[in-house]
Amino acid sequence: MINRWLLASVHVLALGIGLGAIVVRASALRGELSGTALRRVFNADTAWGIAALLWISTGLLRAFAGFEKGSAYYLSNTWFWFKMALLVAILLLEAWPMTTLIRWRIGAGRGRAIETSRAVAMSRISMVQAVLVIAMVFAATAMARGFGT
Repeated sequence: MINRWLLASVHVLALGIGLGAIVVRASALRGELSGTALRRVFNADTAWGIAALLWISTGLLRAFAGFEKGSAYYLSNTWFWFKMALLVAILLLEAWPMTTLIRWRIGAGRGRAIETSRAVAMSRISMVQAVLVIAMVFAATAMARGFGT
């Protein structure tokens, strides 16, 4: 029982970390990107990545390792599949910002100038991801309340 509680707690805490991080990343990408502002983007991006790892690992454990209702419940629930579709959309949207920010980190670490002309586009993607995270909350609570079975 304590394992279920701890896994659920970390899963929900990751929501706060991730949603906050992606909104901060979006905001930071809209400003001038030099020095402190660029570090803010990188820090928010790191928090977003940590949250994603926590969400996915605790979610997998909760759904498929016998800590919650069991995999049969989740796999037969339409809200679970909607939530997974939202997660896939978030991950697909993340491919370009993730690879771009990795290049930026490497360039900044080597003291190179960073081409930031597409930062506003990445900011928009980040805001779409934030909306999708919020939609995941609605899907998760519907699923937890027994809808979609």
